[in-house]
Amino acid sequence: MSIAWADGEYDPKEQALIEDLIRSEWPQEEGKTLDPLSPEALAAQLQPEFREDFLRTAVMTAVADGVYSESEDQLLHRFATALGLELPQLDLLKTTLATSEAGSRQTLTPIQADAGHPEPTNLLDPLRHWMDGIQVRDPRVARFLCRMIPSQCPFEQDVVVFGHKVMHIPPMCKLNPLYDQVVGLRFRALSLLAEKGEDTTQYV
Repeated sequence: MSIAWADGEYDPKEQALIEDLIRSEWPQEEGKTLDPLSPEALAAQLQPEFREDFLRTAVMTAVADGVYSESEDQLLHRFATALGLELPQLDLLKTTLATSEAGSRQTLTPIQADAGHPEPTNLLDPLRHWMDGIQVRDPRVARFLCRMIPSQCPFEQDVVVFGHKVMHIPPMCKLNPLYDQVVGLRFRALSLLAEKGEDTTQYV
């Protein structure tokens, strides 16, 4: 919820997702006003062995929609500082930002390779390896991730005019340099639920 509020745009989709999560996983909290969690409050309660996985999940939440804002970046760094984590991977994430014309929204875009510099894939490898290290241990978190991360890119479609396909819009989320990591996390969440004997067809 803190990440959802970070960019100042708590859209209906995010709101419905979080309210559904609370209703299904923590019914005793339904109807209560849940304020965004401060990094300091989190650090006071979160056990050390879960801190890095929390931050990985927070990064996934921030980039799952392919949009990464300056305010989200600042909040993630505040979380890292409060949790006592020094993560150069977060600085790599910031290098993928490209400012839109409005100057207020930024999208994750592949880094362009310059002459004499490593290929973009190599530049982001430390970040990708770090993100791949997340462990999904809690079924409640797994259900949240399966709801938050779509089973397929919602932007891929054919444009049909008078019964003829005139254009194919590619899956734009694949331009997100962390797309494979987001999809991989969803797969691990589904696997955990399947191991627990839960019906995962609702997430497909």
